[in-house]
Amino acid sequence: MAGITEPKVHMGTISGGEGRALYAANPVVLLPMGSHEDQGPHAPMGDYLLAEKLAELIALAACAKGTRTVCAPVLAFGGADYFGPMPGGIAITPATLTAVIGDMVDSLHRNGLTRIVFVNGHGGNVGPIAEVAREAYRRTGHVMPSLYLWRIAYAAMPRLLGAEKAKAVAGHGADPVTSTAMHLFPELVRHDLVPDGKPLKRCAELDIPFTALGTGSFDGAEVGLPHEYEAIYNDGVAGGDPRLSSKETGRTLTDYLVDVCSRFVVHYAARTKA
Repeated sequence: MAGITEPKVHMGTISGGEGRALYAANPVVLLPMGSHEDQGPHAPMGDYLLAEKLAELIALAACAKGTRTVCAPVLAFGGADYFGPMPGGIAITPATLTAVIGDMVDSLHRNGLTRIVFVNGHGGNVGPIAEVAREAYRRTGHVMPSLYLWRIAYAAMPRLLGAEKAKAVAGHGADPVTSTAMHLFPELVRHDLVPDGKPLKRCAELDIPFTALGTGSFDGAEVGLPHEYEAIYNDGVAGGDPRLSSKETGRTLTDYLVDVCSRFVVHYAARTKA
């Protein structure tokens, strides 16, 4: 990407001659994946931008730790799940996405690039990634781990931000995505459109509260529900209060994700064949 000089880590910037020399050593290849969907009225729809930038930073950090790592161009369109109603959103059916990921992996494997780590930023990608990784492991014995960025960040937020603030700000359309965007792409965040945090809506047909995408609660029992996100969230925001998001929190989350993920890449590389 623009601004990256040495070492080159974005595969799109590496020339054919450079690639023949570099790829012969079987570096770790990060495959960033995201989505293009509603992230709230204030945040850029393309959370794939965050997945790609974080993958680039992870690759640079792993290189600095002595493990040559590159990142592929991002797969921008995520697996279709709950966000179809958003105008301008673009998603791929799970079956098609599985086939695309499989083709990407096969292209790398064909030329001896077998050390692959997914860097994922979208829940709808989890199933297709897992399916491809299981099938590839069955056929080749190569382990392809997946780092789901936001799940890792959610788990760390109580420790990094404090339990009370983490609980108040966590959610789709709030953190970790909004703060990370404020840090990495501040020019893309519309601060004038940041909404209030509101509870999830109730299922109108059954008059029970939604608890998450696709689920509600009846007397403490979880009930699966078929609704898409606009019936559950408020303007793309799921409970967390994005007014509490900040570039400072984004820097903290970014630093943590880059550190833990780059250390994992080094750990992975040390235990797989070059």
